[in-house]
Amino acid sequence: MAKVPLMAWYFPNWHPDPRNDVWHGKNWTEWEVVKCARPRFPGHYQPKVPLWGYEDESDPIVMEKKIDTALEYGIDGFLWDMYWFEDGGYRLNALDKGFFGAKNNEKFKIALMWCNHDPIYVHPASRQFLRPTLLPGELSPEAFKNGSDYFIKNYFWRPNYLRVDGKIFFVLWDLNKLIKSYGGLYGTKLILDDFRKRVRDAGLGELFLACQATSVDGYGQKDREKYNHILKTLEIDGTVRYSWPLKPYNWPDINYDDYMKEGIKTFAEDTELCDLPTGITVSMGWDSSPRTVQSEMYEDIGYPFSPVVVNNTPEKFEEALRAAYDFVNSDKFTGKVITISTWNEWTEGNYLEPDTKYGYAYLEAVKRVFGN
Repeated sequence: MAKVPLMAWYFPNWHPDPRNDVWHGKNWTEWEVVKCARPRFPGHYQPKVPLWGYEDESDPIVMEKKIDTALEYGIDGFLWDMYWFEDGGYRLNALDKGFFGAKNNEKFKIALMWCNHDPIYVHPASRQFLRPTLLPGELSPEAFKNGSDYFIKNYFWRPNYLRVDGKIFFVLWDLNKLIKSYGGLYGTKLILDDFRKRVRDAGLGELFLACQATSVDGYGQKDREKYNHILKTLEIDGTVRYSWPLKPYNWPDINYDDYMKEGIKTFAEDTELCDLPTGITVSMGWDSSPRTVQSEMYEDIGYPFSPVVVNNTPEKFEEALRAAYDFVNSDKFTGKVITISTWNEWTEGNYLEPDTKYGYAYLEAVKRVFGN
């Protein structure tokens, strides 16, 4: 079979941004949250310290190292979290300045996921004000056009932009929010059809328009009819998955063996639910405790006060990767990409970048399973 691209999700909040300057202070980055993390229960691995230091991802030299490292260890590209709101973009310079300023960027694939959710204040979140909204994720038709035009003009034409079946691979995070924004399925279809047309009019061919699987009505209820009706009505081309379920847990933690068992189940369950090509993901862990006020009690009150995955080691992660490899090479897999959750979600305890405890061991596990 043809090689299926292995993409690592990339979260760009490790460089200064004008919005963050307003919300957090001049030149703030999410590294400040990483630095403040502490253990919240016995045996809790915090703080997590990056082996490379607290680097600015908008610096092309920094990004060159990320690209070279990812390629060395068998990753084909980054599937980039992209943010655009009613008044414009957010967190863009990691890609626009860092990645595209890197001399080696054309060796490495990129694709975008439009994170059209509400940004929430969790840097850190307090018990009293758990997840206050900073911006609405809903987009007017004009804002959707402005954002998608920006993506077309700045990214889709690039030779290293990921195509599957010859089509530009693009992901929408929250399909339900789009449907709500545009008054239902048919209003949303008009918006998406116009997006496809503008891509064609730019001479770039066709979109492969995917969505994040769990954001579609019917998913949680395993209602195949409703789920596939929505996808087919909107002419969605396929689905991807961003992370694994946080279950089963016995507060405050989840053993990685149990987390992995539930995660591996999603390979077949997501595929069986969906009539379209269905991507899978592998997660190395979860720990969103750094996004909580560290002086408050860590109790089960909802994200980011979430259960923490423990006993996750590079060896266990390699087991999960091998399960994914076997599934992808079986007759069950229908997807167009494999993803790893994630390259750099340090404040959700979900990253491949080397830290001072494990070094490059998680990346070495990727290379052993998926490397050439």
